[in-house]
Amino acid sequence: MIGGGINGCGIARDAAGRGASVFLCEQGDLASATSSASTKLIHGGLRYLEYYEFRLVREALKEREVLWRMAPHIIRPLRFVLPHLAGLRPAWFLRLGLFLYDHLGGRERLPGTRTLDLRTDEAGQPLKPGLKRAFEYSDCWVEDARLVVLNAQDAARLGATIRTRTRCVEAARRDGLWQVTVEDVRTGVRSTIRAKVLVNAAGPWVAEVLEQCLRTEVGHRIRLVQGSHIVVPRLFAHERCYIFQNADGRIVFAIPYERDFTLIGTTDQDYQGDPAGVHATEAEITYLCAAAGEYFATPIRPEDVVWSYSGVRPLFDDGASAAQAATRDYVLALDAPEGGAPLLSVFGGKITTYRKLAEAA
Repeated sequence: MIGGGINGCGIARDAAGRGASVFLCEQGDLASATSSASTKLIHGGLRYLEYYEFRLVREALKEREVLWRMAPHIIRPLRFVLPHLAGLRPAWFLRLGLFLYDHLGGRERLPGTRTLDLRTDEAGQPLKPGLKRAFEYSDCWVEDARLVVLNAQDAARLGATIRTRTRCVEAARRDGLWQVTVEDVRTGVRSTIRAKVLVNAAGPWVAEVLEQCLRTEVGHRIRLVQGSHIVVPRLFAHERCYIFQNADGRIVFAIPYERDFTLIGTTDQDYQGDPAGVHATEAEITYLCAAAGEYFATPIRPEDVVWSYSGVRPLFDDGASAAQAATRDYVLALDAPEGGAPLLSVFGGKITTYRKLAEAA
């Protein structure tokens, strides 16, 4: 197994639980890249309904309930306030989307959607006075890096070997098996692993592993999409979150964060370069401040940002014209030549659906 993000650790846990002998290598720390740079939500993905991703949303909504039951110590329910802004998506369209969101996934424990009068509800206090109506629905928060580590710990408990700071430098099929050379990035010491199956769950490095380590063609197109977040001093006193529509069709979340702060994100822009060097750009920071500033009464300026982070999403390239419209669904590409050891490469995926991805793998 190559890759110690949520997909790699999830597959390792699932495989070890089925009795397989598992070795996982991660070039950095567990969850050190995309998996710890998320918006930290376990959610169905309300906006994906707009792109007719009904299967993905249904699966994610079902998994939201499953994961909350599995890990209530790191996953908790949240209420999201979606203000209606004239000139953007009409109210009937929002109500229809939220009706589907409430009913697609067999919601059991989370409360459903309701309409708010922002002139009297507490959620309207930090917003501009012209906003009068909103819709409130449920999703969940997750400590994303801890979820990855807990999957790795459980995989290890089930017998898997988890090696961090260890990168794959070469892999080749020999005598019906994979011969994989890994290197300790601290000492340079190399060792060889022989495996019946190789899983490439390297996230934004999935294509690089195929081309440079396995000397094979990628086969599927991958689209690297950068998503950035900013953290500012707390903008509101209550514990609910906001989801804001923007004129460009995107949405931005504003979420209470670490008691004294508000997390705002995310962006969607195509990325080229080394995923390890990704950072929030000035343009992204300005965009997020302006997007949230359309709704909050208190102006949000780039100089208010106390921290920012960014990650690269390794999405399956479905040919969408805009990065925000690219599918968040996963694709499992199996290369199993006759007489040769199988190779499974993971493209795309969401943290919410990692468990179903692992089962499918």
